[in-house]
Amino acid sequence: MEKKMMSGAQIIIETLIEQGVTDVFGYPGGQVLNIYDELYKNRDRINHVLTAHEQGASHAADGYSRVTGKVGVVIATSGPGATNLVTGIATAILDSIPMVAITGNVMTNQIGRDSFQEINITGVTLPITKHNYFVSDVNELAGVLREAFRIAKSGRPGPVLVDVPKDVQTAMCEFEPKGVVDYFPLPIADESEIEEAVRLINESKRPYIYLGGGAAGKGMTKEIMAFAEKIDAYIGCSFMGLSAMPNSYPRFLGMQGMHGRYASSMANKEADLIIGIGVRFSDRATGSVAKFAKNTKIVQIDVDNSEINKNVIVNVGVVGDIVDSFARIAEKCQPNSHPEWNTLVNSLKDKQNEFSARNEAAAPGKLHPRALFRVINKIKDKDTCITTDVGQHQMWAAQYTNFEKKRTFASSGGLGTMGYGLGASIGAAVATGNKVVLITGDGSFGMNLNELATAVSYDLPIVIVLINNGVLGMVRQWQTLFYGKRYSNTVLDRKTDFVKLAEAFGAKAKRVFDIDSFESAFKEAMESGHPYVIDTVIDIDEMVLPMLPPGGSIDDIITTIGIDKEEK
Repeated sequence: MEKKMMSGAQIIIETLIEQGVTDVFGYPGGQVLNIYDELYKNRDRINHVLTAHEQGASHAADGYSRVTGKVGVVIATSGPGATNLVTGIATAILDSIPMVAITGNVMTNQIGRDSFQEINITGVTLPITKHNYFVSDVNELAGVLREAFRIAKSGRPGPVLVDVPKDVQTAMCEFEPKGVVDYFPLPIADESEIEEAVRLINESKRPYIYLGGGAAGKGMTKEIMAFAEKIDAYIGCSFMGLSAMPNSYPRFLGMQGMHGRYASSMANKEADLIIGIGVRFSDRATGSVAKFAKNTKIVQIDVDNSEINKNVIVNVGVVGDIVDSFARIAEKCQPNSHPEWNTLVNSLKDKQNEFSARNEAAAPGKLHPRALFRVINKIKDKDTCITTDVGQHQMWAAQYTNFEKKRTFASSGGLGTMGYGLGASIGAAVATGNKVVLITGDGSFGMNLNELATAVSYDLPIVIVLINNGVLGMVRQWQTLFYGKRYSNTVLDRKTDFVKLAEAFGAKAKRVFDIDSFESAFKEAMESGHPYVIDTVIDIDEMVLPMLPPGGSIDDIITTIGIDKEEK
């Protein structure tokens, strides 16, 4: 292809387009003016979404990536613009989300002189990126950007930052267009690991398949379902594994762990073999590691060797491309049936339904979260993306939402970022053009509600279900159960009128107190196709159950308040 003389800023835009980028998120400033000038000139080729804050932009790029599988791109200026990306980058690294963050910086001859808005952003973000770059030579810029995309998407995905001083953006050099980068080849698991995994699976009487974020969105859904039928297994997932398996599939038990479904967590405990696929066995999923799977064998399939035996000791670690590893294992396993396992799991499902009904019946006349999600599930379709912030509402969404299609869930798992949801909703809506439902709480919503301005300005079809209990619900729940009801700084007691606030931003809004009003409002909101806030008032003492106490195990599971241990 013909080489052309271009400025660094032109090279950035041309390389993004070359790598298949159609949408970027960001906020302009002095040290990226040249980049933004080129965005303006190329606005018919690449779409820029202007958010209200750089943190919102980073979460939007993250949400965009989660629902598409593509690399999300965010642009920010130097100094505070760059540091405002930090929480979003950290959110992405802990959930293995591919992202490229491009920041401007002061001119190279001003670096290290405490120049206006100078910050060593590569130093700041070194622990929270897969890799990062400071580009001091325009001749290296295109190659660095291509390598950033390659690294972000290869192997275990994650964020990469590229810091470009202003004089590098204005400097000229020859640019030669190239194609979309090839990703680094994935490792292939040793045959000995495959054979040992097959042996353990064939010997198992109570197999349990445990899906994580690495399995979500891989296109393995049908293959995993066929495998579960073949070996007569049940399936659970981590929080990050949600949407990897349709909720309607009878063998899928849902999320396990601290706030997981009772049947899934108990089946994990009762299994004689756990087959973990792209899952890291984090503390929220395992509870007490010393007590987790004490009498259970574990096969862990992962592309990242560092995850093997990191949190729990496994019997077999299968390191390599999880799609390839799983296919080889599934082909070699013999068909099996386990009628006693089926009977046990069905009894766990019955108990789960009993506990859920009891908790709902304990608060007659109140707007119970489970009832909210029954309405949401009835009205949304399989393509509707669900996003959340962090807190009680997030766990209710994880427990009660029916996901039927991969990549329809975006939420901060590893970092637990309050204020993530609205930015992620913007990214998801831009990426798909579909309706997005944000489940948030009054505490989380207050973190980044300024992004309502973005949602309204771009007229995005985002329905915000604000589950409002007037407190920091999850922290208050811990204070209720483990801190003698000493509610230190968790009662918000704010005077904010969310309906008037939403209307001031230009969104429609309603406040509801009962399930019929919620259903009417939610239906209207979904049909509107515009930003819509539903302030949903629930009881201050509503809890997320089941729950494993901190440091506890599945033996300590709390299913209903006041229940006797023997009754469990």
